[in-house]
Amino acid sequence: MTAATPSIPAAGWASRLRRPARAGAVLLVGVLVVVALLPLDPTTTDLGQRFAGPSAEHPLGTDHLGRDMLARLAVAARISVGFTLVALALCAAIGTLLGTLGGWVGGALGQSIQRLVDVLVAVPAVLVGLVVIAASEDGAPGPGPLLIAIVAVGWTPFARLTHQLVARERSRDYVMGATAIGAGPLRIATRHVLPNLTRPLLSHLCLRFANTLLTVAGLSFLGLGPQPPTPEWGAMLAESRQFLFVAPQLALLPGLAVVGTALLVTLLGRALERRWATGPTGQF
Repeated sequence: MTAATPSIPAAGWASRLRRPARAGAVLLVGVLVVVALLPLDPTTTDLGQRFAGPSAEHPLGTDHLGRDMLARLAVAARISVGFTLVALALCAAIGTLLGTLGGWVGGALGQSIQRLVDVLVAVPAVLVGLVVIAASEDGAPGPGPLLIAIVAVGWTPFARLTHQLVARERSRDYVMGATAIGAGPLRIATRHVLPNLTRPLLSHLCLRFANTLLTVAGLSFLGLGPQPPTPEWGAMLAESRQFLFVAPQLALLPGLAVVGTALLVTLLGRALERRWATGPTGQF
């Protein structure tokens, strides 16, 4: 007779999944802090070192111009992740404000905001970026048009979620109690309702990070972001296309950086969702 394999409860699997998310989040933060502090030069060229392999001088090798790949990836992380965080913060602020306004006031204003969200959800960020560049004075791509393109459509998921949450919270007992004692709508919304939405909004923020990072990299890949020689993960992928069969690592490294960062932050968002869904006794 063979011994039966002990089954692992669902809660045990959930606990095991949370630990990698926490470790990955700590690792990501540590890497970004180190990268932000390192004195790196990603633009120095050395044509005698083109496509050099890993070495003590160049741990990840060099690109087609002899530039250090580690330095370029690290500086690109500052730009890609930093730009994503700024864009995400603006999207969250605008979306939360409009979603709260629409969910709290309701009526024609709430319906108008919902219809605007429905329209903008169908508009691709790349189209907005092209329109912004065409309307600018110099007609040149760069961080400004890229930020406008992302924020112009990126606030809609936050507005939709906040609208639903605020509309649900309006019927809670604590809102009725605050209204009964004479608290004004603005005070109730800002002092009572919004603090109760912090957890779902923070977890949604982590989940939207991956989408925003991929949008930033995608638009930069198409040439709408920072221009050479400034390193950025999407722009580095675009540069490496013509060398795929000569030096595939030039595309593999920035691609792994984008996917790995997006995956780690998404795991963090999922872990936060599970922890807050289980209440104070949940583990992360």
